Amino acid sequence: MSKSALRKKYKALRNELTSEQLDDFSIAIANRLLKLPIWEKRYYQLFLTIAEHKEVDTEFILNILAGKDKDIILSKSNFEDHSLTHFLLTDNTVIKKNAHNIPEPIDGIEVPSNKIDVIFVPLLAYDTKGNRIGYGKGFYDRFLAECKPAIIKIGLSFFPPETTLFDVDVTDISLDFCVTPEDIYEF
Repeated sequence: MSKSALRKKYKALRNELTSEQLDDFSIAIANRLLKLPIWEKRYYQLFLTIAEHKEVDTEFILNILAGKDKDIILSKSNFEDHSLTHFLLTDNTVIKKNAHNIPEPIDGIEVPSNKIDVIFVPLLAYDTKGNRIGYGKGFYDRFLAECKPAIIKIGLSFFPPETTLFDVDVTDISLDFCVTPEDIYEF
């Protein structure tokens, strides 16, 4: 199946989920994350949920990170060059939706990519080798390429992996883990 067909398939699967399922599955994913060996790290980059796309609700993960007194990094998208700029979440951080309905910080204390220890990666689909398919703009592949080699990359998905392996590009960077409501996949 092509990447575009997989994007279409998983957008349709998400659209079938009720708001109650979205909440229940998102809570289950957040709770399952507690079992990963990642909690001794300091800097955690988290995407904020695009509710209109029925993404995993990361508010639950945000609360866990805050409760563990971790440094939380939020990113701002630049659609001209498909890059991300990263900011430390503080009490003064102002979050606003951009033209694509992505909630993101207006500005703040910038954090370089190479300081980040753990990244929660948005995705539409992934395979049994940890290859992921996002929305197709390459924001996260560019971002991951800037990070230190020891970065821990965690995908979040409502669904199990595709068993047919994806065609990968040289710029694609695979996940270390993917967490679903039912399981943790390690690659």
